[in-house]
Amino acid sequence: MRFAFFPGCDVPRKSTPELYVSAVGVCQQLGIELEELKWAPCTGSGIIQSKDLVLGDTLDASILAMAEMEGLPLMTICSTCQGVLAQANKRFREKPDYLAEINKKLAEGGIEYRGTTEVKHFLWILTEDLGLDKLRSLVVSPLTGLQVAPFYGCYIVRPSEALGYREHPEREHALEDVVEALGGRVVQYSGMKKCCGYPIVNDNEQASNAMVANHALEAKEKGAQVMVTPCPLCHMNLDGTQPQAAQQRDTTIGMPILHLPQLVGLALGMDPSNLGFERHTVPTSGLLAQLKA
Repeated sequence: MRFAFFPGCDVPRKSTPELYVSAVGVCQQLGIELEELKWAPCTGSGIIQSKDLVLGDTLDASILAMAEMEGLPLMTICSTCQGVLAQANKRFREKPDYLAEINKKLAEGGIEYRGTTEVKHFLWILTEDLGLDKLRSLVVSPLTGLQVAPFYGCYIVRPSEALGYREHPEREHALEDVVEALGGRVVQYSGMKKCCGYPIVNDNEQASNAMVANHALEAKEKGAQVMVTPCPLCHMNLDGTQPQAAQQRDTTIGMPILHLPQLVGLALGMDPSNLGFERHTVPTSGLLAQLKA
């Protein structure tokens, strides 16, 4: 299996490099070959699109065109990138005249997008391309007894018509399926597919913190020992602002938040030192000790 790899602008730099390292390492373990698009720009994160749709879609078309030139489907490890690219791709395929307008702008850089690139999140590659049976067969350190609360993030579940949920209804429970394939026990809770609060953290920090506290505390009350997310922005909010959220609620939370590749890496027997756990705000030492025991 080979994919053009778009890590997203936040991941390989300062914000969540642990996700980049763990994703690349896990893909090597799984036999997934990656051709990284090192010159790809930001998708616009939906923020640019809200102000200037054409500009945002031109950025997305350039990323999609890079994968198209490689002749490969595009893998992302960011729920936001997945959602933004999928929505742009839908517009391009449904509106040829609009794509032609975008291509006029791309032509200035010698690029053209013909609309053939398939965008797939790492989560979906695990369940649909690698397959759950194959994933189970590669587990050497099963997460036996570990209570895991999945947290999807907005852009990988909405809008469903752009994300292929009609064609792939199993995506509704893909994260739960992966947790179970790794040997973990899924904790169901109402916040699983709600917003983490990241989009409003700068405009209304108090409300964002409340959302973090609500999700983490509900998961904890339901018995979760860890939360896992396929979205780096959700991770930054649920992990990075959890101390402030706990202080605002005048309580303690202490809920470790893992990137999806980190959880997979643990089950594959990878050394935690190669998965970037030392970068987390909420300590993971207790979780790792528990798994080791």
